[in-house]
Amino acid sequence: MPTPTPKTKDHALHQRLLKDLEGPVAFDDYTRHLFSRDASMYSITPRGVVFPRHTADVQATLTAAADFNIPVLARGAGTSLAGQTVGPGLVLDFSRHMNRIIDLDPEAGTALVEPGVVQDQLNRAAAEHGLMFGPDTSTSNRATIGGMIGNNSAGSGSLRYGMTIDHVRALDVVLSDGSTARLEPVDEAERKRRADLPTLEGRLYRDLPPLVHANAAAIAEGFPDFWRRACGYRLDRLARTDTPFDLAKFVVGSEGTLAIATRALVDLVPKPRRTVIAVGHFTSVVAAIEATESALACHPAAVELMDRTILDLSRQKIEYASLGEILQGDPEALLFVSFTGDDETELIDQLRQLTTSWKRHGHGYHTLQAITPQQQSALLKVRKSSLGLLMAAGEGTRRPLAFVEDTAVDPLHLAEYTRRFKGILDEHGLDAGFYGHCSVGCLHIRPFVDLADPHQVTVMRTVAERIKDLVTEYGGVNSSEHGDGLARSEFNREIFGDDLYEAMRAVKGLFDPHDRLNPGKIVDAPAMTENLRDPALPPAAELRTRLTFDVVGGMRGAADRCMNIGLCRKSDTGAMCPSYMATRNEQDSTRGRANALVKALSEPDPRKALGDERLHEVLDLCLMCKACKSECPLGVDMATLKAEALSHHHDEHGIPLRSRVFGSIRFLNRLGSATAPLSNLPGRIPLLRRLMDRLLGITPARPLPRFEHRNLVRWFNRSKRKHTHTPAPQGTVTYLADSFTTYTEPSIGRAAIELLETSGWNVRLESRGCCGRSSLSKGLVDDANEKAFKLAHLLAETTPAGSPIVGCEPSCLMTLRDEHLAMLPGDKAVKDISGRVRQVEELLVEAIDAGRLRLSDTAWPAGRRLLYHGHCHQKAEVGTAATVELLKRIPGAEVVELDAGCCGMAGSFGFESEHYDVSMTVGDDRLFPAVRAEPEETVIVATGVSCRQQIFHGTQRDAWHPVQLIRESLLTD
Repeated sequence: MPTPTPKTKDHALHQRLLKDLEGPVAFDDYTRHLFSRDASMYSITPRGVVFPRHTADVQATLTAAADFNIPVLARGAGTSLAGQTVGPGLVLDFSRHMNRIIDLDPEAGTALVEPGVVQDQLNRAAAEHGLMFGPDTSTSNRATIGGMIGNNSAGSGSLRYGMTIDHVRALDVVLSDGSTARLEPVDEAERKRRADLPTLEGRLYRDLPPLVHANAAAIAEGFPDFWRRACGYRLDRLARTDTPFDLAKFVVGSEGTLAIATRALVDLVPKPRRTVIAVGHFTSVVAAIEATESALACHPAAVELMDRTILDLSRQKIEYASLGEILQGDPEALLFVSFTGDDETELIDQLRQLTTSWKRHGHGYHTLQAITPQQQSALLKVRKSSLGLLMAAGEGTRRPLAFVEDTAVDPLHLAEYTRRFKGILDEHGLDAGFYGHCSVGCLHIRPFVDLADPHQVTVMRTVAERIKDLVTEYGGVNSSEHGDGLARSEFNREIFGDDLYEAMRAVKGLFDPHDRLNPGKIVDAPAMTENLRDPALPPAAELRTRLTFDVVGGMRGAADRCMNIGLCRKSDTGAMCPSYMATRNEQDSTRGRANALVKALSEPDPRKALGDERLHEVLDLCLMCKACKSECPLGVDMATLKAEALSHHHDEHGIPLRSRVFGSIRFLNRLGSATAPLSNLPGRIPLLRRLMDRLLGITPARPLPRFEHRNLVRWFNRSKRKHTHTPAPQGTVTYLADSFTTYTEPSIGRAAIELLETSGWNVRLESRGCCGRSSLSKGLVDDANEKAFKLAHLLAETTPAGSPIVGCEPSCLMTLRDEHLAMLPGDKAVKDISGRVRQVEELLVEAIDAGRLRLSDTAWPAGRRLLYHGHCHQKAEVGTAATVELLKRIPGAEVVELDAGCCGMAGSFGFESEHYDVSMTVGDDRLFPAVRAEPEETVIVATGVSCRQQIFHGTQRDAWHPVQLIRESLLTD
């Protein structure tokens, strides 16, 4: 019988897993590529990916892996910075299904969780009882508890709360042979009882104590002195005589190389009720670090550093722009000092003591005091996003890399250590960003390195060795919270010494005699320069794109900007990524789609690869909301990437009828308005709706928009108002009659135009063109290009130079600012018009503040609670500040801006039969519950036509456009 080839062997393994497991299994090339990367500089393609639903699935996977002699790797959010979560063999993705909080016991202060539970998910549940999980990672909105256990994660609060190892009470695990065990503290009698078991578990309890005893001297002398360690196997814990024998804590930080946790009993700590923050402004990084000792004397909860590199990057992102408004001067570094507790008076006193101490010792030139949550929000948002912001500074394959970013020394030596660290970087010509936890001596310093350049790879290794020696000189640790992985495991023999390292190898042999669990991490690792991500990619073949991708590497470079930090996997804030929030499937995240596109664009014929049906399964649920453009720190613009990819798919397979229909929405809406009310009848006839479903895939479950015969254009043209004779001291403004509200909600445009005219503008209505937004969303880029050219040149030729162009539908208006530039990058008219686009809200706020519009305090909107949901495209391009400010001008109004993500409608997406359920799931995640929770008196407000449709469909509550409320509030003489 012939020896099975790898391909036939994988097929047999795939079939075996499909038979034995309840959870999904994927062996296709695209899924394997998505899981070949994490947030590190490494890439290793696995044989397949398993999404277990329960412990039995994990056992079956390990049993099959043993039979086929391949490794198994456990993975949470895949945010490892050192390469722990990439490897050959089978990947177990626990985040998709094994993500339940099984029990939370407030009296005991514990939680029993599955490994896929996200840290913020646990903290939300614990907060109801005044508790939280102590380790506070910056990735808390996507980091899983299983990943934190594998890594022994810490965070900004480790000065007070320690590391994950300090909060794990017990673990249910699957061992390398597929057997299960409960790891927990045991006394000597119980250890002996378990040691008698004729199982792998019994062997551990039987053989580990003599191994520890035989290596007592090496254990006592070989570990670094500094306490904050996420490196090696924690034999020092087993060697302690003052605590019970505890294998649960022992496997924490073992990176999935010893056992795979399927449940964890973790300790919770009291959640402080208040936090106050001092933000010191400094003229250099070293000056900021030197102020740490004075800060620690005031007993803070955390001391965090951020350098100018990250500050400058934050100023370039709408998401973080508010930080620049509260800083003083132009600091080279900031030091965030947090005080937490229950007594605000005591906390403020600590804050003032720090301010006085810094002033007395000449530390810094200004100290900002942030006491309320509102004052702190911009600070905390940027601080938690430091990694992503730093990653955004990369260009092409020159990226800020994690290979010396996790060292830690005693804070007393940190300033001197940092000076010498920077000297090594300068010696080798490397720039770097500096941020991290000064309170515990840990700085995340990420040098910019181009791994596609072999010389730079050599420099990287040299620097890694120099820094390893430097940190050893100071008695520090090479891995203080990000683990060993592929980046640092190679150096463990040198760090720990031969005897202790061999003891660790013996530990691995006891737990995993066949080297099946995540091999090559911690012990017996490859060189840190193997399996690098960027050199593994072949040169990109030439591809002519319809849209412009103004980054190094063109379209592939735009997709490959993703460094897999996983912010698109968050689920409780912002809008990115709505489809991932609905499915919890990696391929439905921005990261998953970007990686899939990288794979396609790395094929010998990328044009053909972009037509691949599997690729378009991955892209299918992208709502093109553009949230990733602003919320992804690296600015991965998946909406633009998908539009380009769809155009190539059409080249290969033709344009579907439904895409042509939605791409012609302006014509169809104009026709529907012209024939209304007869045109509204098909939407009410079930037979016709079923026919639309069958022929076009337009779901009968969603109501169609109702056309208005007296549309905005008719009203404007037939109005008896004397437009040409109305005094217009403000000049001329052009109102863009969009493809939607013009024909279905003309009252919105009427309100806007009347308000503009009242405030002194001469309003001209432009209704002769389409921005091309609908065509672009369906991949009809050539059609969108033609529409963009016509509209831009029409506006340039018929509007006064420099005059503003406004509108009420964000998706149409923002297309003039963004996509037109990508379609027609060298067109002067497009550039001119893009620069003249204003939100109508901006002009109205200016008019109200100047007294040209006066609002009544007796009109019905006055004094009302206004619940505002912003449009995704508006958030991505300009933010919602102008709209919020306009609503605040309504006398006595209480304006509440929802953080409810994308509504889920996304134009045509919510009308499409196969997408309807996902659309409603997205809406039901946060938006619908928030609206339903409001009393009848609350006024719901939304700027987007799709948002208003979705809100009514999901909650039966009408939503107003802001200009309608201002028109209702207008004071008339």
